[in-house]
Parts: sequence; C-alpha cells; structure tokens
Amino acid sequence: MSLTDTDKAAVRKLWGVISKSSDAIGTDALGRMLSVYPQTKTYFSHWPDLSYGSGPVKKHGKTIMDGVALAVSKIDDLKKGLLELSELHAFKLRVDPSNFKILTHCILVVVATKFPKEFTPEAHVALDKFLACLSLSLSEKYR
Repeated sequence: MSLTDTDKAAVRKLWGVISKSSDAIGTDALGRMLSVYPQTKTYFSHWPDLSYGSGPVKKHGKTIMDGVALAVSKIDDLKKGLLELSELHAFKLRVDPSNFKILTHCILVVVATKFPKEFTPEAHVALDKFLACLSLSLSEKYR
C-alpha cells in the first residue's frame, strides 16, 4: 500500500488540527486498546497501574503519539523514517506486530470521536491508509 500525494496532504491537514490534542488521543487510544484487547496488557505487566487514564497510560500514550508525529514528518519515506522504532519494537521490546494494527485502529476510532467535523470521508481514508503504512513500517524489521 502506498500513500498518494492527496493522501499525504489530507494526513498533514488533519494532523495540523489534531496534533494539539495528541497526548489526549494517545492516552485514550492506549486506554481503549488495553480495555478492549486485554491480551495487549502482557507488554505492560511491569506497570503498576494499567487502568484507563493512569499515569503510565498517559505517559506511554504521549510516547505513542510522538511516534505518530515523527511518522507524519517522515511521511514521504516511512520505512527509513521509522527504522529505529521498528528495530526497538522488534529486537528489544519484542512486540507482536499484529498489535500495531490494533493500536492504530484505536487511534482511528479516537480521532473519529474527538474530531467528527474534521474526520471527513476523505480524511478517514487517508488516515486509515497512513496508519496502515505506519504499522507496516514498524513491522519492517520483523521480516
């Protein structure tokens, strides 16, 4: 899957609006993932509190969205731009790459609920494609 110039422009435009709320988006998306997909909690068993909105969830939600911000800035070459994150998740953290799809789906849901006016059908398809490409890029070092 590749992003067209139209997709990239739509993602950048949407990011320009939602980036101001990225910490809240990350917290909500991670909290949603841990609640709806409890099998994902295994990667965070060292946290003292996995509840929705807890300190560790907020902190990692911000980290996640910092990664999304990096991906937006590297949108023209996600594989190269996200190489370090791919290596971290593959070799050190050993996260099952199927979880990237779960998390990016949760990000999509949160953006849709928090920004219904901006989440047009065009923005939806562009963000969905972008997040799929982001997931694939993070999975690069697993191959």
